[in-house]
Amino acid sequence: MDVNRRSFYYWRKNLNNPSNKIMKRNADILLFKKYHELYPSHGYKWLRAIIEKEEGIVFSVNYAHRCCKYAGIRSKAKKIKIRRKYDREYVYPNLLTADLKIDRPMQVVVSDMTAFWCKNTFYELTLYMDLFNNEIIAYDISSKRGDRTTYINGLDQLLEKKKEYRNLQLILHTDQGSVYSSKSYNELLPLYNIIHSMSRAGTPTDNASMEAINGWIKEELFTDFKINNLDDPVKSIDEYIYFFNNKRPAYSLNYMTPIQYKNLYVK
Repeated sequence: MDVNRRSFYYWRKNLNNPSNKIMKRNADILLFKKYHELYPSHGYKWLRAIIEKEEGIVFSVNYAHRCCKYAGIRSKAKKIKIRRKYDREYVYPNLLTADLKIDRPMQVVVSDMTAFWCKNTFYELTLYMDLFNNEIIAYDISSKRGDRTTYINGLDQLLEKKKEYRNLQLILHTDQGSVYSSKSYNELLPLYNIIHSMSRAGTPTDNASMEAINGWIKEELFTDFKINNLDDPVKSIDEYIYFFNNKRPAYSLNYMTPIQYKNLYVK
């Protein structure tokens, strides 16, 4: 087999009498496999973060990568880019500039609608996310195609939360969808000290944070939460949003959850 004799005997010795280091690494590999089976849409960095949060075990990034490489663990996520064009009534400039510093909650909120098929039913989910800590602060879902109420119900939830920050100005950033640009939608915003900001037509990168979250939410719902196997997809959305805000480590927040980040930086 063209194997060095000394190397062969060294390998056989370690195979029959593994060192403490090898036994620990094998145990860590099994731990990464366990969490990958629960959350197959994520890679080694996210798995390292969730293990640290749930188990209290701290791994270096390089060691986590090595364990996942030995175990053959790879993220199963697939990213899909969606472009939409709508007829527009009201159009507002894009206020999300590179020099905009977000240093408090409810300073900038982004919103978008994402759609998916589940159990032969087409669902539309509208989300409102606070860019300070990527917390989903309002949402609504409907199984009726083109249902405008998901936008309005989500906005009502946002306006209710805005009462806690009545004197602070809020930027609401959306695309140029028909509901977002409608007269009835935009007449409400100035009453709550909200300025509307919009992405350029056909430019989803202007709302990149929301587009990225839309992609991850669908990946996790189907890959990790296995929403297709659940009896009540709508209820599972509620459970997922709670998981997203309270239990899901986020790379952009240094692997803290949105609620942890807000509690840490807002006194």
